[in-house]
This record gives sequence, C-alpha cells and structure tokens, in this order.
Amino acid sequence: LLSLLQKWALLSLSACSSLCCLCCLLGLLVAVGLTLGNQGRVLLAPCSISSAALAPVSRECPFDPTRVYVSPPWAGDVP
Repeated sequence: LLSLLQKWALLSLSACSSLCCLCCLLGLLVAVGLTLGNQGRVLLAPCSISSAALAPVSRECPFDPTRVYVSPPWAGDVP
C-alpha cells in the first residue's frame, strides 16, 4: 500500500511540475513573441538619450542598453 501511495504522490507531483513548466514556457513564448513583434521598442521606450546616461540611478530607465555586463568579481577571472 505504501509503495502504491508513493507512486501516486510521485505521479501527481510530476504532473503539477509539468503543468507549471508548461505555463512558464507559454509565458516566455508570449513575452518573446510580443518583444519580437514590436522590435523591442517597448523595452526602450522609457529610456531617452538623456536618461540612458543616468540609467543606473534613474527610475525612468530600468536598465542601461549600452552597458556591457560582465561576470561578478566572485565568479573568478573569465577570459
């Protein structure tokens, strides 16, 4: 009986995990589709030329599109 219960628990957890994974995948596909559909204009809309220079401290531009991101110092030297 315990073995059967464990199998059903594993099956139900696996089904829930698969459903969550499918939902995340669909959300990602929708986000990528919308971004490609408008050529990324919505991502850069809040960033103007003047605010891009102040991107790290500005709330108008949530990211700096001109910045080159590197590994953190604790990750070690990466060539």
